[in-house]
Amino acid sequence: MTEAPEARQLVEAARQLFVAGVMSHSGHANLSVRLDADRFLLTPGFVRDLEPDQLATVSVDGQVLAGELRSVSAEIITMHGVVYRARPHVGAIIHTHSPAATAFAVAHRPLPCRTEPMLRFGQPEEVPVVPWGPRGSDVSVRGIADVLERRPTTAAVLLANHGLLVFGPDAAAAGHLVVAIEESAEAEIAAAAIGGAVDFPAGALDAVRASIARVSA
Repeated sequence: MTEAPEARQLVEAARQLFVAGVMSHSGHANLSVRLDADRFLLTPGFVRDLEPDQLATVSVDGQVLAGELRSVSAEIITMHGVVYRARPHVGAIIHTHSPAATAFAVAHRPLPCRTEPMLRFGQPEEVPVVPWGPRGSDVSVRGIADVLERRPTTAAVLLANHGLLVFGPDAAAAGHLVVAIEESAEAEIAAAAIGGAVDFPAGALDAVRASIARVSA
């Protein structure tokens, strides 16, 4: 199973996150990619120099079906599973402690969408905050499920006092959105020193979509 295309995509997505410089000092993250309605591949707790044979196959209800996970990773199976159950169209999930995005999570402040990459890469709305709960606990998982229900179009959430959780149609798309969100968080923090960031004008998302359509035609 680790030779599956999904495994190679996950490894490449992890590599690109380091190339983009959006990872925490520790390199801690966890990434997953859906195999089918019931199973997904999941990384170990640290993903620097990740290889396909390190991935485990996990069921959406929390069972390790193949491979091994250290306890630090086993805790987060349910965090991924709840997203896959709530969003059947999601093909991949990435959780990082990206520093600027985590600053918003620590401050319990939603991250506004005020940069064009966020519009383009799948988050044309603010990134909401999930109330804190111990990682992988029922409290945390229920909090994620509740926010996903209340915000059916969000492709990311901030985990209070913890980090960032992003999901997309595939690992590459989820990775692009992680980068866009981290850059946007950095820009928000920098803009605060010069008077604060400003919202897009009305109709910005439609304008961006029209621009993309023109190039794609």
